[in-house]
Amino acid sequence: MSSAFFIPAVNLMGAGCLTQAVDTIQAHGFKKALIVTDKVLNQIGVVKQVADLLIARDVESVVFDGTQPNPTIGNVEAGLKLLKDNECDFVISLGGGSPHDCAKGIALVASNGGKIGDYEGVDQSAKPQMSLVAINTTAGTASEMTRFCIITDEERHIKMAIVDKNTTPLLSVNDPELMLAKPASLTAATGMDALTHAIEAYVSTAATPITDAVAIKAIELIQAHLRTAVNEGQNIEAREQMAYAQFMAGMAFNNASLGYVHAMAHQLGGFYDLPHGVCNAVLLPHVQRYNAKVCPERLSDVAKAMGVNVEGMTAEQGANAALEAIQVLSKDVGIPAGLTELGAKAEDISILADNALKDACGFTNPKQATHEEISAIFTAAL
Repeated sequence: MSSAFFIPAVNLMGAGCLTQAVDTIQAHGFKKALIVTDKVLNQIGVVKQVADLLIARDVESVVFDGTQPNPTIGNVEAGLKLLKDNECDFVISLGGGSPHDCAKGIALVASNGGKIGDYEGVDQSAKPQMSLVAINTTAGTASEMTRFCIITDEERHIKMAIVDKNTTPLLSVNDPELMLAKPASLTAATGMDALTHAIEAYVSTAATPITDAVAIKAIELIQAHLRTAVNEGQNIEAREQMAYAQFMAGMAFNNASLGYVHAMAHQLGGFYDLPHGVCNAVLLPHVQRYNAKVCPERLSDVAKAMGVNVEGMTAEQGANAALEAIQVLSKDVGIPAGLTELGAKAEDISILADNALKDACGFTNPKQATHEEISAIFTAAL
């Protein structure tokens, strides 16, 4: 069985690599950037920091800071208008998953035409997106290096999953110095998002030896460094290790895909406008309990990567140990215990389950579920 491996052509990692990134931008000959970001990063001066580095290299920029936490079709359309009105020749995404996904949507429509909804599904575009440089400021989503683009359809109250090789950025940048100011709650949510990516990729039916290797290493690094990154936000070593962890988790799921945790979390985010990483963290042990029926050996490996001594355990015992380790880590970093605390309601479960099953068609969960089984997982997570 053949497989493909997708990743940006160049990926810069480590403290201070932002300077190298703008040198690379200059070398490409770009003249004017649309910087896609959010209002907070604009207000605290991170956008100006990047814009100043660009102007020192004769690269102009205009800023779209209207990205919402769950970027919408409207965000993409507004950013695209700004890009066209200012005749920008490339896009920079600056932030976490929300600006990266919004920028991908803008860049994809800029080169392919139509509307972003036209590209929902797998590989629906004809041409690569406008050149995108993705500068990351969180350690979690890995959107700066993946072919995944998640955009909320405000009318349907769902998240559209756009999985397209043509949304892969030209250049990804992970400078942990840009991550030092992130609050503990965001650090926790994005870190648990990365853990979810790694675990879902490891139990995926599309996993390969390459994705297995980076998924397990990502889990090890998250177990070792997420608590420190949450509790000691200025710890550059913890931030850097989490940057590597989330990047490797991205390598894993970008190529082995995801499962029901993400299919279900997308519905919660689209329906209630909830933070994606927190939804993933709450759902993760419940979905893996379902998966443990068919792949306990894989989840036992996850337990080992999370520091559990599984020697002498059966595969089933190891899988249960993995679920416990996930829940302990979630609690330690302040993730809510259930979806009810986030505002989810039992009466909405049926429609959430319907939409999750539709979303999951492009994913690779190890065990196929029915509507009743997805509903039961949602209920258990309440």
